[in-house]
Amino acid sequence: MLRNLSDLNGMSLHARDGDIGKVEDFYFDDESWVIRFLIVRTGGWLMGKRVLVSPISVERVDWLEKEIRTRLQREQVENSPEVDTVMPVSRREELKLHLYYDYPVYWGGSALWGNYMDPAAMALRMRLSEPERKEAEKQVEGDEHLRSSREVTGYHIGAVDGDIGHVEDFLVEDHTWALRYIVVDTRNWLPGRKVLIFPEWIEEVDWVDRKVRVTLSRGMIESSPDFESPAQVDREYEGRLFAHYRLPDYWSG
Repeated sequence: MLRNLSDLNGMSLHARDGDIGKVEDFYFDDESWVIRFLIVRTGGWLMGKRVLVSPISVERVDWLEKEIRTRLQREQVENSPEVDTVMPVSRREELKLHLYYDYPVYWGGSALWGNYMDPAAMALRMRLSEPERKEAEKQVEGDEHLRSSREVTGYHIGAVDGDIGHVEDFLVEDHTWALRYIVVDTRNWLPGRKVLIFPEWIEEVDWVDRKVRVTLSRGMIESSPDFESPAQVDREYEGRLFAHYRLPDYWSG
């Protein structure tokens, strides 16, 4: 099921032995467009420290009560490695967290979560073998690909022939944590209208100019199916969306 990512903001995060804090942002992978970490501001017990919690640790999201239940203990969170949540997170910093929590690493595999399609499957085997640790350590070099969803919200959408709105939100798949669509507000061009952009249609994210450049024309975006809520985004709606852009869908293989 698809949900507005913004609905997760402000949710309470709970360890098995008490509250941790509240979700205030997310780090997503700008190559695969998947949420890799929740950024959580802890309560008074940790003096408002920000910590990163992977969806691998999440047991259940209660959308009605706005609560997220995790497999963690508060002591684990308290002793977790320090990560600068202001700057983009490097793969080396990610590795520290994966090794600390004994998470399997997701890089190097062919699926959204390494060799798994969702973080719940990864949670079934939480401990890295020694060969896996060594292999993960070999792959920590390279560009930084974790980005803040709050940072990207508000970026302008640049079509091939001009700007056409800005990023308002994301639609997240509740079991894989994939950012399935970007919600675009076109009110500066089309008052009150929102449309969806599939991440594979993005040519680049320009972090300097704060712009998401897509391989679509303004006219195609302007005439695409209206978006009102995640509830309407079923397979029939998605079929119309992809047919409109004359692009292949993601579910037919």
